Amino acid sequence: MGAVVGLGVGVGLLLVWSAFALPRTARPRPASRLDHLLASAGLGEVRAGSFLGLCVMCGVLALVVAQVASRTFPVAVAFGAMGGYLPVAVVRGRARRRQREFAEVWPEAVDNLASAVRAGMSLPEALTALSVRGPEPLRPAFAAFGVDYQVSGRFFEALDRLKEHLADPVGDRVVEGLRIAREVGGGDLGRVLRGLSGYLRDDARTRSELQARQSWTVNGARLAVAAPWLVLLVLCFQPEVIHRYATGAGVVVLAVGAAVCFGCYRLMLRIGRLPTERRILS
Repeated sequence: MGAVVGLGVGVGLLLVWSAFALPRTARPRPASRLDHLLASAGLGEVRAGSFLGLCVMCGVLALVVAQVASRTFPVAVAFGAMGGYLPVAVVRGRARRRQREFAEVWPEAVDNLASAVRAGMSLPEALTALSVRGPEPLRPAFAAFGVDYQVSGRFFEALDRLKEHLADPVGDRVVEGLRIAREVGGGDLGRVLRGLSGYLRDDARTRSELQARQSWTVNGARLAVAAPWLVLLVLCFQPEVIHRYATGAGVVVLAVGAAVCFGCYRLMLRIGRLPTERRILS
């Protein structure tokens, strides 16, 4: 009986010691919306904290320049907020351009992949071959996939890293289709890929026509929002006028104007927004 009690005490003390002494495995931090935005823009290696630091620096720089030019702190704060948002706007524009570019070249990549599978190449070989003969915008991602697969030999893990590198909704569908085909055996993989290529071409053609018709609405919204702030920027060089915004009434005018511009701009974009594809299992 004493041996059993001693064994239990020893095991308990060992567990207590291991809870404090042994290293703990850190849980991966879930990706934030900013992380997804940076990945969609092809800036996945940039940390969210560094990007936020850049936004703060741009905001402070714009605030200082506006303060020196206008010598009116409320006006400087307004332009500082615009300067802080500028990197976010640039990254969002880059993400949209990257997604449109990928949408145009994915049908060609899927055709090349279907041809390679029909010629008897394995899936890893066909995907790696896209780094040489695939569309130019997609080559770096598939080159990284080839290196990952050669180093690790784990196809599914290499596919996961390929998805992270692409950060594209169409790429997610292609990758998940290849994953299922690898798991269950895809005898009809070539036919499925050719059908997917045709669907992607039709979708890209329709979306490009809609975006061409939508562009005038978006450009009009941007011009309407930018016009009053450009006038305010010009007024910064007229001290007798710009100093009126340092009063309580001037601050109210700036706040209400900023809220109206932001609300109307978001409303117009929402009304004219096209449906966007969401990433699969991202």
